Amino acid sequence: MVRVRASLSRLPAYVPGRKPHGAIVLASNESPYGLLPGVAETLAEAVGGVSRYPDLRAVPLIEALAAHHRVEPERIAVGAGSSEVCAQLLHTVVSSGDEVVFGWRSFEAYPILTTVAGGTPVPVPLREHTLDLDAMVAAITSRTRAVFVCNPNNPTSTAVGAGALSDFADRVPEDVLIVVDEAYREYADPAAVPDGLALLGDRPNVVVLRTFSKAYGLAGLRVGYCVAPPGIAAHVRRTQVPFSVSALAQLAAVVALGEPAEVARRAALTVAERERVTGRLRALGHEVPDSQANFVWLPLGGDGENFALHCADGQVVVRPFPGEGVRVTIGLPEENDALLALAETWKG
Repeated sequence: MVRVRASLSRLPAYVPGRKPHGAIVLASNESPYGLLPGVAETLAEAVGGVSRYPDLRAVPLIEALAAHHRVEPERIAVGAGSSEVCAQLLHTVVSSGDEVVFGWRSFEAYPILTTVAGGTPVPVPLREHTLDLDAMVAAITSRTRAVFVCNPNNPTSTAVGAGALSDFADRVPEDVLIVVDEAYREYADPAAVPDGLALLGDRPNVVVLRTFSKAYGLAGLRVGYCVAPPGIAAHVRRTQVPFSVSALAQLAAVVALGEPAEVARRAALTVAERERVTGRLRALGHEVPDSQANFVWLPLGGDGENFALHCADGQVVVRPFPGEGVRVTIGLPEENDALLALAETWKG
């Protein structure tokens, strides 16, 4: 019998948001506004070329990202979504038995990808639904190779400020990679939530992750990237699965970068709806942390699954985290109204 890695038997399964036919899906943190106009037109014209392999090095995309962030192209590495870039980073720094620290609950791919890379996940409990940076520093040992800071944090929607994040980076040993995961950066209040690249980008042990899956509306095409010190970025590129970012994905991402005004307009619509939904849920008696993302968190504990079932009965799909709470993506106004109507009739 073929032997498989024993650690895989302990591997937690990634649980995607359900998408039953005909239901309102508020479970996957996607943009509800569809493709950006220029992206839709470009893809329609380019689809005939998918019989060819994509650019292995994604040169036009990397050059566009470098210009967008005003950094050298050598500092950019891409992947099929920021989740793949997370894996590339872990394969860069983690050997068997090494540790990776992250808040918990946070992005559920962190423990999965750490285990696949041969590392040991070290989850650190949140404090009041927010990353406990002091506890995360305390969890770092001589075996720690990386620490993930999801800011804003998924699924709790909260974020840490510039002072706390800078102080945290000062206390992390220089041989430990700090990965600032900013998948929801476009929805955050810039006065309250720092731009990780501007704040920490000059540090030799800091990598900033971004994605096109949320505000840029390209979740189905899978494009993510990191901005890193050149030496780290070079290794991250080596660990990428060849041709993992498709030709259409590369092209769409370049075009999307050229539509910042429309991206900002759509993000502002989501933020306005987020505030409306938050206010109404609080008026109904729910504890809702201040959100800096395109979703809100309901810390319902053991009642979360019952709330999710209640919503599903009303054809609205939300994302339960058993024993902890429910994450609700902000959708179109009418979708949010359907969610709020169900929240009014729920008897917790």
